[in-house]
Amino acid sequence: MKILMFYAPAFWFRTFEKVLDTVPERDEDRAVENAVVVFYHGEAHDTERHGSVLAKLVKNIKWLSGKFRTKNIVLHSFNHLSASKAPADFTHRLVTEVRERLENSGFAVSETPFGYLNEWKIHVAGESLAKVFKEL
Repeated sequence: MKILMFYAPAFWFRTFEKVLDTVPERDEDRAVENAVVVFYHGEAHDTERHGSVLAKLVKNIKWLSGKFRTKNIVLHSFNHLSASKAPADFTHRLVTEVRERLENSGFAVSETPFGYLNEWKIHVAGESLAKVFKEL
């Protein structure tokens, strides 16, 4: 899995177009403040490393949110970080587990609709640590 994380004083998204037939119809328009925004990309080999990827993803999100003293998280599927792609259902299940673990730890988690193209605006803080790329 590859992740690109940002500390964002402001993040807004709106659903644009459904691209997976298997997901429900959704029409969302939401803004989140003071959040760690996680762009994630599941890769084919992640299916063999489910537990490890899950633990590392949660750990990295908690680490960055601690640096900026926020409990607000936004998860956004971003299939542009690698040529390798995990099956959509695997990635969606994995991120659902990530969300549950974070919520059970007191985080407020928002998700852009999985299986959709979304419009978004992001205000990223200037600190170097406000932009983090990781390969898990």
